[in-house]
Amino acid sequence: MFILLMIQKYFPQFLLTIACCTGLVFLFRKFRPSDEQKQRKNAQFKEKLKMNKGREENLTDEIDDKDMQDMEEDFAPSLPENLAHIPFKFTKNSHSEMIKRSGEFYELMNKRRSVRFFSKDPVPEEVIRNIIKTAGTSPSGAHTEPWTFVVIKDPQMKQQVREVIEEEEYFNYNKRMSKQWVADLKPLKTTWEKKYLTEAPYLILVFKQLYSFNEDGTRKMHYYNEISVAIATGMLITAIHNAGLSTVTTSPLQCGIRLRSILERPPQERLVLLFPVGFPADDCTVPDLERKPLKDICVEI
Repeated sequence: MFILLMIQKYFPQFLLTIACCTGLVFLFRKFRPSDEQKQRKNAQFKEKLKMNKGREENLTDEIDDKDMQDMEEDFAPSLPENLAHIPFKFTKNSHSEMIKRSGEFYELMNKRRSVRFFSKDPVPEEVIRNIIKTAGTSPSGAHTEPWTFVVIKDPQMKQQVREVIEEEEYFNYNKRMSKQWVADLKPLKTTWEKKYLTEAPYLILVFKQLYSFNEDGTRKMHYYNEISVAIATGMLITAIHNAGLSTVTTSPLQCGIRLRSILERPPQERLVLLFPVGFPADDCTVPDLERKPLKDICVEI
């Protein structure tokens, strides 16, 4: 009896509620994706995953949860706790000598250019080793030195590397990279073809190490590995130019996993950059570019 009285009293509201619910059900059914639409969306998602396969492997510093858990369980300090500290041997130059040396070094480095045409003239291996040792003097987080420099001089291995990079670069230029990105590269005349990878006498591939192992087998965490390797790479480029050689910074986008497999590098290493190294070809050309003036790159306070 009570229910009937309530329905009679609130009959208009009751009808409105039913109408709203019916309308919502109708809209849900109308706009709910069909099975065909779901399949098409899943296919698009799988294709997107395929296109981006390896991106995390190449670009991220992250370590998966299992690795992090393992590291927390067997962590060890990267350096001995009783590490000795010794006097720093330093030679202080006069102001005039500092100005002279800094100016001369700037003039030297200002001649550095990115070169994509190489001579096949041989380069002494000792020069390459000295260049790598110079890059290894770079500072690093907690002195973990989280870098590996892989030097390739074997022609067959260089050909394998080139094939992998050109395959991915063709896809990059035609699919992955934005139209604006491709347009910005046109004046530099860069394409997916990388002939210099087999023309240069040496290739130096720079890997960052997410972690390494102590002598007792425990893992050693590498802090700021991305920044540390970036600094070392800058010193590598400087050492190459100082030795009288040329290079070009190459970003092997989407090639990290495959190249790491070919070179048999461990899973904790990630490919960052690649550098062909050698003498420029006799007919080498470079874009006629100007660098920003000091006022545009320096703020003095």
